[in-house]
Parts: sequence; structure tokens; C-alpha cells
Amino acid sequence: MTMDRKRIFGVALGFAAAGVAVLAMPSVAFAQEAAAAAAEKASLLPSNGLGWLGGAIGAGLAIIGGAAGIGRIGGSAVESMARQPAAAGQISTAMIITAAMIEGATLFAVVVGMMAVLKA
Repeated sequence: MTMDRKRIFGVALGFAAAGVAVLAMPSVAFAQEAAAAAAEKASLLPSNGLGWLGGAIGAGLAIIGGAAGIGRIGGSAVESMARQPAAAGQISTAMIITAAMIEGATLFAVVVGMMAVLKA
């Protein structure tokens, strides 16, 4: 069975995602006192460092996703207004409401990520 570039990229991306998931697991952060001391000596990062790293990565990904979503909505709205100028008011209203919903969800995700940083 031969693998084309798309399949190889998909497999590599899957392995990378699995690696990130393993690093972000909270098992070290929630370990008991005696196990935490042993885990800190054996791990790459201290236990609170993993919490900071996971929270920062999560907040960053939330912001990137929210920005991409709002950018796509804005671009589509401008294109729709250019094609049908008579409906510009309705399109603009729908765009603003949808962008506000995405921004609200992004804000919640960033707050959860920052709570993980502060808790660690």
C-alpha cells in the first residue's frame, strides 16, 4: 500500500496531536505530594509548568480560532454585500450578531485557559 502526501501529512498531524495531548494531561499536576516530588525529578517540566503550558496553549488556540471565524464571517459578509447591495443592512446585522457570539465563546475559552494558568 502506497501512501500519498496527504495521507502522510494526516498521520504526522495525528501523531503530533497525540503528543500534545500526552503533554497536556493533568496527571502530573494533580498528583499527590509524594508522587509529585518524584514526578518533578523525572519529568521535563515541573508540575505547575505543565499547567501554565496547557493554559497558555489553550488560550492561544482559542484566540486563533475566534479570529479565524470572525475573519471568515467578515469576508463573506463583504462579498455578499458586494453581490447584493440591497440586502447590506440585513447582512451587516447578521454578521455583527454572529461575530459577537463567536467572540463570547472565545472569551470563555480564554478565561478557562487563564484559570488553568492561575490554578497551577
